[in-house]
Order: sequence, then C-alpha cells, then structure tokens
Amino acid sequence: MGSVAHVEDVKKELVRNLHSLARLGVRLVDSTKGGVLVHNGSESSFVANVKAKQGLDQISVELKEAMLKKCIHAFSLGEDGVLKYQGRLCVSDVDNLREKIFNKTNSSQYSIHPV
Repeated sequence: MGSVAHVEDVKKELVRNLHSLARLGVRLVDSTKGGVLVHNGSESSFVANVKAKQGLDQISVELKEAMLKKCIHAFSLGEDGVLKYQGRLCVSDVDNLREKIFNKTNSSQYSIHPV
C-alpha cells in the first residue's frame, strides 16, 4: 500500500480499506446511476482451470466457431471469451476434468449439482 500522508485525516481509514480490497482483487467501478459497483475479480481455481482447458478441447472449439457463425443459439461467449451453454460454464472433458468435478461433488460437504 502506498502512503496516505496526502489524504485528509478523516479519509485515511477509508483509503486503507480501499487498498485492502484492491489487494483481494475487488474493484470499485463508477455506476451510470450515480453509485458504485463492486466487481470481485477473484475466481476459484476450478473456474480458472475450466476456462484454460476449453481451448484444448476440439468439441469446445468447434462449438465456439459454430456459435460465432450463428449456427447454434443455445451457446454464448462470456465477457472473458469463455463458452457457456444457457449461461452456464461449459466444462471440457480434457485431463479428466469432468471426472474430477464429479469426484469433488461426491466428497463435498456442500450441496453441488453439476448439470
């Protein structure tokens, strides 16, 4: 964190809190409606792994190409370029990724329902 010496005393705690949020990957974005939007930039290693594997899966690549040619309408691309089916992340079957997900869901203490 940088120096807060130039900041008014009453605002120093706020600035420190903003710096702490930034270190956690949280961004504050101006809203067109006069407020502030919070964008949490962190994602699970699972999601990052799924995104990385999509480019290695031939079926995912072909689906993405067909979707871009407007041949398939149920698929879409997220803002990050990741293939989604009806708004849900498409999981490629590369490096036994799907099997790892099912094993994780079966051993989890939380209720997880892969579709």
